Amino acid sequence: MKLCWLDIRDVTEAKEAIVEEAVHQKMDAIVAADPEDLELLPPTVKKVLFPQHRPLPEKLAPADLVIVEPALHGEPAELAQRHPGVEFGRFVEITDADSLEEACRAARLDKWAVLYFRDPTKIPLEIVLAAAAGADGSIITQVADVEEAAIVFGVLEHGSDGVMLAPRVVGQATELKAAAVSRTADLSLVELEITGIRRVGMGERACVDTCSNFRLDEGILVGSHSTGMILCCSETHPLPYMPTRPFRVNAGALHSYTLSANGRTNYLSELVSGGQVLAVDSTGRSRIVTVGRVKIETRPLLAIDAVAPSGVKVNLIVQDDWHVRVLGPGGTVLNVTELTPGTTVLGCLPVEQRHVGYPIDEFCIEK
Repeated sequence: MKLCWLDIRDVTEAKEAIVEEAVHQKMDAIVAADPEDLELLPPTVKKVLFPQHRPLPEKLAPADLVIVEPALHGEPAELAQRHPGVEFGRFVEITDADSLEEACRAARLDKWAVLYFRDPTKIPLEIVLAAAAGADGSIITQVADVEEAAIVFGVLEHGSDGVMLAPRVVGQATELKAAAVSRTADLSLVELEITGIRRVGMGERACVDTCSNFRLDEGILVGSHSTGMILCCSETHPLPYMPTRPFRVNAGALHSYTLSANGRTNYLSELVSGGQVLAVDSTGRSRIVTVGRVKIETRPLLAIDAVAPSGVKVNLIVQDDWHVRVLGPGGTVLNVTELTPGTTVLGCLPVEQRHVGYPIDEFCIEK
């Protein structure tokens, strides 16, 4: 889980409401310049004192953590010895090669490193994250808005350990928390038994081309019903008549559901360039990938029927062609035209019904 720090040092309007929202959203920390702003916070939130460009106050309590500028306040390790019971971290503003090297040292050696990158490029952050690989400390990156926070969370696929955002209005704490938790959780895949395949005539199928290469045992979950989906394989594996396209999944008929971010479903027909879809491997590990384009074309179609051990029936309609494939246990690649009753494929059984793609607990029959 990524850390979310809310910086209230310069908040003047609706400060009380912003703090209340932050506590309600279970922000990891609230950052203030004065200890008085931390006194009424509950123990569920980390109290961070950051007196930037100002001397340290004589009394640090009730701060749990103090972020310092070493040139002004002294070294964090020395301050920790003088103030037992209080953690100290280092602030570094990265403006050039020397300050970048200082940030790398802080990320490697300090328990807390709060970094501000003056320039918009993310290359310096990539360098810091690479330099700190394997270090025990936490890197908190100061960001301008929630959109930048989402980018910082994903830099070098690992991202910063957390971000610090100064909110301008009520609601941004909620948006920041949503961006932090949109990193996907693993899914529980189940083994489905094929009960039959049948040709169902012509129709439109969708190929989903993403901005990422899929791994060998990775694809996207697709199904005719929101309560059951089959793991469709990407075109990562060699084919006899065409080059591999490891960014593509020949996913299924345009009406089909697939999973996207935050547990939501989308129809294949509504995926667009710049949208998101969930890539899932044969162990259930998932990640969000960006859609580059969706190709919808008329093709002969094949209906695949399967059943879960629980009795839930699953249906998937795909292009009727040998090169369209799904995944079986252990990442086994299975050509859809060669599936037979009794074949085992991997799938997922979302438990909630759907309303405009969002999970909802209501009565609904799909058939």
